[in-house]
Amino acid sequence: MTTVVLWHGLAGSAQRTWRDPGWIDLLTDAGMDVIAPDLLGHGSAPQPVDPSAYEAFEEYALATLPPEPVAAVGFSLGARTLLVLAAQHPERFTRIVVGGVGENLFRHDGSSAALADALHAAVHPGDHASTAEREPQRIVDHFLHLAERSGQSIDALIALLRRPQSVVLTAETLSRISQPTLVALGDTDFAGPIEPLLEAIPHAKSVILRNTDHFSTPKSFAFIDAALNFLEAD
Repeated sequence: MTTVVLWHGLAGSAQRTWRDPGWIDLLTDAGMDVIAPDLLGHGSAPQPVDPSAYEAFEEYALATLPPEPVAAVGFSLGARTLLVLAAQHPERFTRIVVGGVGENLFRHDGSSAALADALHAAVHPGDHASTAEREPQRIVDHFLHLAERSGQSIDALIALLRRPQSVVLTAETLSRISQPTLVALGDTDFAGPIEPLLEAIPHAKSVILRNTDHFSTPKSFAFIDAALNFLEAD
């Protein structure tokens, strides 16, 4: 039986990202054994508010894997985490599906710090950094809404976004990924364009999700169908 690990995105959870849209049931019905943990700082996982606690973010995710190699699906933050670990530990994965990532993985524009400052300003009025105004309010509001619906600690998200020594992804790093990889990206997703990521991963295929933005990606039937077909391939 194929084991599939699912890693959710920022401010998400296994329940909201994977179970509610039907991923877990569909993969199980296809005969796969599904593992869907909450990432550090989210859901049922510990939610520390000290940025230094997130230096071990990828190691926490790695520890959720069984001893045998697995197929894996990641969305947004979960996709980034999956690619980092697939490059570092290729022997742990058989097939990879990532959604909601593209050229954004190579940007070093301070967007994480800006989002952290904007979230801080929203929950701690009068005590915020000047960078907060650079983050689009609709994105800030979306993360606040996600957190409210899931009982997520905003301060834990802020700490994660401010973590020291975050792993830097480069084309050279991603060239180490040897597994068959599917990259799915919505045609209106701010994470695009998709081409720089496809060029960096040697065995990457792609699917463009029509009329799909970043946050609706996990609910996209096109994404779910493409992932199922890819994971079931020989």
